[in-house]
Amino acid sequence: MTQHTSLFEVLARHEGVDTEYKAAKGGLPKSLWETYSAFANTAGGTLYLGVKEGDEGPSTAGLTQADVDKLRGEFWVTLNNPQKVSANILQEHHVSVETYQGDAILVIEVPRATRSERPVYIGVDPFKGSYRRNHEGDFRCNEAEVQRMFADRLDQEPADSRILEYFGFDDLDPASLKQYRNRMASRAPNHAWLTEDDLGLLKKLGGWRKDRRTQQEGLTVAGLLMFGQTQAIQDPLAVPGFHLDYRERLAEDDDIRWSDRLTIDGTWEANLFQFYQRVVQKLSHDPALKVPFRPDRRAQSDAHEALTEALVNALIHADHTGQGGIVVDRFKERFEFSNPGTLLLSQEQLLAGGVTECRNKSLQLMFQLLGVGDKAGSGLDKIRRSWHAQLWQPPSLKETLRPDRVILTLPLISVMPEDVLARLQQRFGEAFEALSPDEAQTLVIAALEQQVTNRRLQEMLTLHRVDITQMLSGLVEKGMLVPHGRSRGAYYTLPTVLAAPTGLKVEAVPSPRNSEQHQASSLHSDTSSPHSDTSSLHYAEPGHPVWEELVLQCGVDTAASLRADTTHVRGHRPSGEEIRRVLKVLCQGRYLSLAQLAYLMGRNPEGLRTRYLTPMVREGQLQLRYPNVPNHSRQGYRTVEGITA
Repeated sequence: MTQHTSLFEVLARHEGVDTEYKAAKGGLPKSLWETYSAFANTAGGTLYLGVKEGDEGPSTAGLTQADVDKLRGEFWVTLNNPQKVSANILQEHHVSVETYQGDAILVIEVPRATRSERPVYIGVDPFKGSYRRNHEGDFRCNEAEVQRMFADRLDQEPADSRILEYFGFDDLDPASLKQYRNRMASRAPNHAWLTEDDLGLLKKLGGWRKDRRTQQEGLTVAGLLMFGQTQAIQDPLAVPGFHLDYRERLAEDDDIRWSDRLTIDGTWEANLFQFYQRVVQKLSHDPALKVPFRPDRRAQSDAHEALTEALVNALIHADHTGQGGIVVDRFKERFEFSNPGTLLLSQEQLLAGGVTECRNKSLQLMFQLLGVGDKAGSGLDKIRRSWHAQLWQPPSLKETLRPDRVILTLPLISVMPEDVLARLQQRFGEAFEALSPDEAQTLVIAALEQQVTNRRLQEMLTLHRVDITQMLSGLVEKGMLVPHGRSRGAYYTLPTVLAAPTGLKVEAVPSPRNSEQHQASSLHSDTSSPHSDTSSLHYAEPGHPVWEELVLQCGVDTAASLRADTTHVRGHRPSGEEIRRVLKVLCQGRYLSLAQLAYLMGRNPEGLRTRYLTPMVREGQLQLRYPNVPNHSRQGYRTVEGITA
């Protein structure tokens, strides 16, 4: 049995989309298998058997070593019974035992199932036993969702290779096919396929094929989507839900919904090739991109290439039979590319690169012959590297369910704010100026988010995990970061309070997590309770950077008043209703960040966000400073006018 440093922080969280607690006092609960299916069919997650969820948060259920050994044996027996579960996707290392204050906990880490394994279902009927996961918990998949998972399996034909009965050459747009041939010739003038006539070229591209089993021959979904006439594409026998939309929201007047829009309106043949050409032109002249666009691509910036890659990814990876179509939004502070369907690989695999899966392989080939659409499994990594070169916040990729959609967001927000840079330079002097860009950005993240982890840096930087570990060790040796925790629970903070940019005198104090004296006197140092929150130790007293931010934002008197208003919740177990009341008081008439609220209330930031802040925003009690950018680095919460505590 082992006890991981990170477990204490896990138990301070409430159940979320990737975490599930089950007391398991009477044996394996039936609902465990629904959660196993849901995690496998969505994005993975972790089950904790021996932990119960209460109004005051999670706590251990009092299982013994013998209890857990019995649970583990029963779990493996059931998991390997095909009459009970369709697939065992776990290995030995996915199941472990941890201890917490003498109680045993069985930890089951469920990865996302591969494309060929989904759907993972319980029982023998996938249409009755397939589940997925959202923030509300596990839900049974409907018939259409199960069919889409089966359609995505590796042993199925690519979605775009289906031959369309009753469709033919007359349903194509001749101008689109001609323009494509010209674009292909300009890139590879000696390509052998260019000697073919239009039908021959279409066959080479996968836009027209013959099924050797049935001898059926004709236009494929890929050929129609890429070169078809709009009316034919949207025919009920083809892709009736087909939709394309590019929208700019750059007008200063909030009453103007779109400053520019390209959608299916009858003024152009709305196929994928025409949409690609028109949107690339709009992206290439975007005011946020400093380097001008040229057709030969030699003068394109990294950002141009990233945007083009993002657009093509949405077109070739989409489930064009799904809901909502392809949508490209240009907001003032970000680009957003959205397409119907789900990810065929996990986000970890996408970040690692080297593995490629594509739902529409013929469409992928068509765009590759134009010089876009990566096939080496490094498309997302290329986008991240390009955005990193611009010193913008890294792209984020997420899935939504019902309808199934994949959304790639490319922020236009600097990761190196000038005020933070000034404070770091003032604090560290010439040593800061001598740092590499990645090292400097690491300290900026630590300043903005009050801590930094290896995992967070993997999202922000383009370095390998091992290189990040070495860089963090180097910054610790230079005295610029202070390490806390061990193994997966390790994180790093700045060693002292940074000097305030306005000239306010701030005394440097040791990090509370690094001070034995402080821990001894802290209201949160009592670890005898399963609800104690060691992750909030560094929010315990004024002197922390968050306190200085509050003083600068609100003034000393208001900051002191806010802190006084939360004395009764720090180090205690207030009811959920009381926490909500205090949050509404704190956020009345002002935006406060997650770090500020966690500091004031002495709570775990992640638990506070998932348990209270996000639901209160959803219920209309709190509003976001940046509602269109939930992960904005300067996000804040404010009580909605008219809402009282």
